[in-house]
Amino acid sequence: MPTPIIGITAGRFLSPTQVYEHTLSDKYVQAVLRAGGTPVILPSGLENGQIAELLERLDGVLLTGGGDIDPQLFNGRPHPRVYGIDEPRDNFELELVRQAAEANFPFLGICRGVQVMNVALGGSLFTDIETQMPGSERHDWYPDIPRDRISHFVTIQNGSRLAQLVDDSQLGVNSLHHQGLDRVPDQVKVTARSADGLVEAVELSGHPFGIGVQWHPEWLVESPGNQAIFRGLVEAARKKP
Repeated sequence: MPTPIIGITAGRFLSPTQVYEHTLSDKYVQAVLRAGGTPVILPSGLENGQIAELLERLDGVLLTGGGDIDPQLFNGRPHPRVYGIDEPRDNFELELVRQAAEANFPFLGICRGVQVMNVALGGSLFTDIETQMPGSERHDWYPDIPRDRISHFVTIQNGSRLAQLVDDSQLGVNSLHHQGLDRVPDQVKVTARSADGLVEAVELSGHPFGIGVQWHPEWLVESPGNQAIFRGLVEAARKKP
């Protein structure tokens, strides 16, 4: 049986020579390889028809972390900590999620990726958790902190796809974000929360594998529960019709 091909979204940055360059942490690539998939990198800026062609050729998609989504796309409150807005990336990834959801195509969203998933399907975000969620714990354990630091535990809903993958009701995770999910649309089911109540994982109801997690499991692959998330994506991709 052919190895499942997993498309991984990439970010962009403006180089010192004023040329946009696509960028992607090797941690995502290695996590997919370790799970048995063949990774390919997806650039931003593709049009809707090109996205449909991608989904015909790929077996699964991984939406990665990165800068913030433009708050105007979900009527979010402006905040001075909002950073890294990239309109082509926003447009590409939002449409990618919508088409993957419609086509029952396997996908996994990580950090920014779960936020893209939520916004694409009609939800909203806290543009800054500390400011907009009273009583929240610290979630922005970056930049000068080891990215594999276990910052807190999440409680996972029994019976969820995530619980089946992790094979536990709790999981130690890192925490590298200042934004988070606020209003979650009806078709999206919350499957994990941190102790302060913030949404930490979701899955798309009635979908074979539409999962998003707020933490960065690609930095925690030595943890069986975290690596199992990537293995779940690859196995779902393997079973794609």
